[in-house]
Amino acid sequence: MIPLRDANPTRSTPIVTVALIVACFVAFAFELGRLASGGTEALDAFVTEWGIVPAELTAAWSSGSVMTAEALTLITSQFLHGGWLHLLGNLLFLWIFGNNVEDRLGRFRFLLFYLVGGAVAGLTQVAIDPDSTIPTIGASGAIAATLGAYLVLFPRARITSLVFLGFFYQLIDVPAVIVLVFWFALQLIDGLASIGVTDTAGGGVAFFAHIGGFVFGAAIGLVLNAVGRRRGPAVPAAVG
Repeated sequence: MIPLRDANPTRSTPIVTVALIVACFVAFAFELGRLASGGTEALDAFVTEWGIVPAELTAAWSSGSVMTAEALTLITSQFLHGGWLHLLGNLLFLWIFGNNVEDRLGRFRFLLFYLVGGAVAGLTQVAIDPDSTIPTIGASGAIAATLGAYLVLFPRARITSLVFLGFFYQLIDVPAVIVLVFWFALQLIDGLASIGVTDTAGGGVAFFAHIGGFVFGAAIGLVLNAVGRRRGPAVPAAVG
């Protein structure tokens, strides 16, 4: 099931969502430039420097250094990607779901939510595998936080999705609660299956970053709903 668009209009232009998409494209262009100028070794060095390397982060914090260059990678890693498919897949989800969460939170608060959600996602992956020397990169943790918030805030929104049925496919409108719960269930199943599996040949999917980000976003969504209920509905002013 691949979501393509939602039927959930916004009240304002999603400036931050668009800016984040542009920033990811710019960062990826820079990655391609490093690859073209220095080959895979230069690109690997760049990704290692700006991606989250759990072993380096935990070593820095164990020594008592909290605000270090390694800590900064919790933010910088969110703008790096491992290839076109990784980039475009992430940004499709950000475009579909980010605009409505931005509309609900407001621009500045959405930017803060997005970056903190991505950092929480990264820390979740570090907690699961603190000795890993493989860099973690990608916006998927921050986007997972956005999906979690969307699930809580707009569970009945209709999501046009591409559904594969064997050799056939069909476009159907599915409630967001089904699409996002299905997505989270896949992350949870794959994440649990990946525990104890070592991949020294290269990177993989940081499933626990997705899980941590999603849970963070859902928690923020619940807080927003609770605050909205305490405030109660707006009372219209009398006219005439």
